[in-house]
Amino acid sequence: MLEASLKREKRIRNMLYIVISIFFALILKIGWIQFVQGEELQAKAYTQQTMDRNINPERGTIYDSTGKIVLAMSATVETVSINPTNIDKSDKDKLAKVLSDIFDLEYDTVLKKVEKRSSIETIAKRVSKEKTNELRKWLKENNITNGVNIDEDTKRYYPYNNLASHVIGFCGTDNQGLDGIEATYDDILKGEKGNIAKIADGKGGGLLDEGEEYTPAINGKDIVLSINMSAQAIVEKYLKEACIDNACTDGGNIIVMNPKTGDIIAMATYPDYNLNEPYEPNTDELKAVWETMPANDKNIARQKMWRNKAIADSYEPGSTFKLLTASAALEEGITTTDKAGEFNCSGGIEIAGVRIKCWRYYRPHGAESLRQALMNSCNPVFIGLGQKVGKEKYYNYLERFGLLDYTHIKLTGEAKGIFLPEAKVGPVELATISFGQRFEVTPLQMVRMVSTIANGGVLMEPRIVKQIIDINTGEVQNIETRVQSRAISEKTSKQVLSMMESVVAEGTGKNAQVRGYRIGGKTGTSEDGVNTGKYVTSFVGVAPISDPQIVMLITLYNPTGEGGHQGGGVAAPIASQVLGELLPALEIAPDNTEQVEKKQEVIVPEVRGLTVTEAIKALKETGLDTNLNSDVEKNNDEAKVKNQMPKPGLTIYSGTKIELYV
Repeated sequence: MLEASLKREKRIRNMLYIVISIFFALILKIGWIQFVQGEELQAKAYTQQTMDRNINPERGTIYDSTGKIVLAMSATVETVSINPTNIDKSDKDKLAKVLSDIFDLEYDTVLKKVEKRSSIETIAKRVSKEKTNELRKWLKENNITNGVNIDEDTKRYYPYNNLASHVIGFCGTDNQGLDGIEATYDDILKGEKGNIAKIADGKGGGLLDEGEEYTPAINGKDIVLSINMSAQAIVEKYLKEACIDNACTDGGNIIVMNPKTGDIIAMATYPDYNLNEPYEPNTDELKAVWETMPANDKNIARQKMWRNKAIADSYEPGSTFKLLTASAALEEGITTTDKAGEFNCSGGIEIAGVRIKCWRYYRPHGAESLRQALMNSCNPVFIGLGQKVGKEKYYNYLERFGLLDYTHIKLTGEAKGIFLPEAKVGPVELATISFGQRFEVTPLQMVRMVSTIANGGVLMEPRIVKQIIDINTGEVQNIETRVQSRAISEKTSKQVLSMMESVVAEGTGKNAQVRGYRIGGKTGTSEDGVNTGKYVTSFVGVAPISDPQIVMLITLYNPTGEGGHQGGGVAAPIASQVLGELLPALEIAPDNTEQVEKKQEVIVPEVRGLTVTEAIKALKETGLDTNLNSDVEKNNDEAKVKNQMPKPGLTIYSGTKIELYV
């Protein structure tokens, strides 16, 4: 009896110990969950109990300088996502199958997403409504009403494909700007994301009485560039022809600037690339080997393709730089423009024991004035002037013209000039700088230098964006032009412009003449590096000299064609072609209307929607020529014209080429 009672007490005591142990274990577990895992579990609960979906804003539109022609826009597409925990098990397999079929995805990858225990998974981004409508139809037929979301989204689209590609840049798959204006102004263009939040039950099902919380997206702001589309198209057309005709192995670029404002009217680099397919090869040579190229080589090729050589690469300017030496010498009162026999070219000049030849050493120029020396592009004269100006003052002029710093243009990847430190410059180094060799500048720095001369000696900051427009509020922000400094006096400016006109009228730049217009300019030829066997040929022009409204720099890298590599023979004729079409297009009045070739004015017809054959016929009947701007096979005459430039309804001259985008 006693023994049984003791056993019972022991069992009760043991049970009490067990209960107390379990109780303390529960308290410890609750404490662990509450204080150690609290934040993590709370986050998981929120994820399970809410179904958040982002709403992407519409990226701002990019316009040309008119504010009317769209260069980059956002097209409406849709994004498909799923709530895996809200999809019936019986539907998962067939849903994964149809999603992979419609959107060309791997079935196994989609199935893993469908079977995940998560609140939301993205299936396909920025797909066409044609495909999402196909999905909507299937969902309706199979009575699937929960777990699949189709949300409106945007996709970047460039109506003119390659036009101004190195200026505009492009976006990645997440609509983030990756290059050019798209990258520099990404924060302004991208807007702010919105959100749809819906309360769900533990299984991921929606709670009907809670509804959805909707935060609208804020669309990005629009941007108006300084780029004039008509000017850009003209420049690109002739640059491409020049690079092909002269077999320029390293391409080329052309920049057109308004010297009075600093506006970049056109900036073209060749080869260009298709902004709608920025990861695809852009030349026939690349296309031929693309499939077999290692991934790293493809990345290197893409970086080279996207590189805007007009601002990112420097080069030796050659004789075009004699304009700075002439400006400095005139400003310092060392020389005048027209003193007969002031200089004498004997075929070379000796500096610190080193004889530096004139380019025409075999038949020296003899007695010359400064004007004649610039017309003849005579090296010894400018070497001598550089020595008289002196190293310290010469470097001061380099700074005045903005050549020792960035131009601060609002584009990605800008470089600046490469000069020896002033302390390391001796007489020979100063001599080579004086006629444009053994240092480097970017094409943008060079065109700005000449624009400063054309602008009465006033240095302007380059402007690529004119306006920012908030489409949500209607507010317009004007980007003001900015004067940086005065480099030379207005008197010196006029003297140099006068000599530049003589260069085109009678000197090495005579091939750049345009009937009816007073053109000024300077040719340039330089080595591309030391002992490389490569050359850079260039021409810088000002028009019209009577009232400078544009400055244009043509730079061609390593022309290997039959025309040679001299600036006067290769670059100057191209300048004549470009300016002959560009000046009327910009409505810049001629100096002598009697000399201007009389052309019939015609109205551009509407050819969008027609086949290539029909469009060419319609344009020919109007007196206009055509240029097919497309990667589509040229013989595909039945391809439809998607866009044209200039736009229909504009009045232009007969014989003008109309760009057709297929």
